[in-house]
Amino acid sequence: MKTENIEGLTLFEINLLIQQGARFVMFPNLLTKTKSSTIYFVRPEEKIFKYALKHFLNNLSNGWRSLPLRPFYLSKSLFYLAIGGSDYTHNILADLKQINPVYNPNLYCLEYL
Repeated sequence: MKTENIEGLTLFEINLLIQQGARFVMFPNLLTKTKSSTIYFVRPEEKIFKYALKHFLNNLSNGWRSLPLRPFYLSKSLFYLAIGGSDYTHNILADLKQINPVYNPNLYCLEYL
């Protein structure tokens, strides 16, 4: 899955921002069986509404294809807009720690500097 808004951040900075209230959120695409492919890193001072509104409008514009279930999809999309998306913070942190382990320098090489 694609993760937005973490460009240039190290794992330490991401952990620090998460302790301050940041989180990883995803808004599902309700018209397909798959989930949305974009996960957003929302910083503590940012509003989630700007990301949620984009997905709500996408579900609203593409909802005409499934006319009998359109009210169900729109109400579910409004629900995700109201709660602020699905929280994927712990899943993404586990993946990041697995990909980017803690740096352990070779102290033997540093003796001669």
